[in-house]
Amino acid sequence: MPKDVSLAADGTDINGVPSFRYAALTSRLGLDITAPEFKGYHIGGKIEADFYAGISGRTGTAQLRLRQAYATIGKGSRTWKIGQAWHPMAIDIPDIFSLESGAPFGPFSRTPQVNFNLKIAKSWSFDVSAIWQMQYTSTGPEGASANYIMYGCTPETYVGFNFKSGRHVFKIGGDVVTIKPRRYAYSSEGKALNKVSDYLTTFNAFIYGQTGAGPWTLKAKATYTQDGSHMNIVGGYGVSEVLKDGSFKYTPTQTVSVWMTNSFKLGDWTPQFLIAYTRNLGTLQDVLPVEVYGSDGKDAKSFWCKNSADKICSMYRIQPEVLYNIGKFQIGLEYMMTAAQYGKSGARKVARTDLHWVYNNRLQAIVKFTF
Repeated sequence: MPKDVSLAADGTDINGVPSFRYAALTSRLGLDITAPEFKGYHIGGKIEADFYAGISGRTGTAQLRLRQAYATIGKGSRTWKIGQAWHPMAIDIPDIFSLESGAPFGPFSRTPQVNFNLKIAKSWSFDVSAIWQMQYTSTGPEGASANYIMYGCTPETYVGFNFKSGRHVFKIGGDVVTIKPRRYAYSSEGKALNKVSDYLTTFNAFIYGQTGAGPWTLKAKATYTQDGSHMNIVGGYGVSEVLKDGSFKYTPTQTVSVWMTNSFKLGDWTPQFLIAYTRNLGTLQDVLPVEVYGSDGKDAKSFWCKNSADKICSMYRIQPEVLYNIGKFQIGLEYMMTAAQYGKSGARKVARTDLHWVYNNRLQAIVKFTF
């Protein structure tokens, strides 16, 4: 997504600088494991890691990341998954060749979790998950950190229903997240003064559909998030009230995101197209300015967010691409245009005045070998 305009003395945009890059972006290796059946239990697992050059690409150093590592155990209509896996709200991603898979217009996260799936009919199943945070984390006073959910002492809880019949898929689900942004109140010098009982509880939900016929596949997804920062959605939260003991009450942003992809397989060629839109609805309540409750550390703030949530009203993306398949080898060419509507925000931390669009254009060629 583009940065907002920053004008120099001569009126040019400092952030409007073109760039060119070549990268061995990611090399991924994984194992799918199946153990012998034991007393009717089907046991398996997966471990997957990659060398990813997108995190510190300016230095040319790729980092080794754990993507997934989980065990599965199932019997009859019941299946358990325990370990690091895709977040239930992020499993279904667009048909897009580039690695960001439509982010930040849809949930993107892999997390430690315990998942229980129950098949309740031929085509229907039910999911319940207890989820923690590791690589993709909530934002807050300490920056992006897994400490907030750790000290909240409550796992993120997900419930969802799934329908699948042939190429027709329908899913609906939601989760509740409780975090503890602060453990202490601080002096202006940054010294911890006393414990506080800060908590923020948020709700997230999504609906997903997929269908297809012959060479054509259509996918679509809509997501509602309150502080979707832990899923790479535009979002955050701020202080809405100060209690007598120095504890804060918080108010989260609300974000609605939708995306749709069309994909066609025409022999060795696969043209694909993504269109996506995000709307920032602002916080549920007004966010207090720092001056209302005084300093709480040297870098006192009353609002924390990811992806410039407090300065954005809406965003959209248009992304056509074409792939050429040579067996397991693919060559892709894509154009991505991402537009963000920036402006000035008020107490609800959403841009409403001085609105202006900023555009980012990217042309990318990709080669991929899958084995």
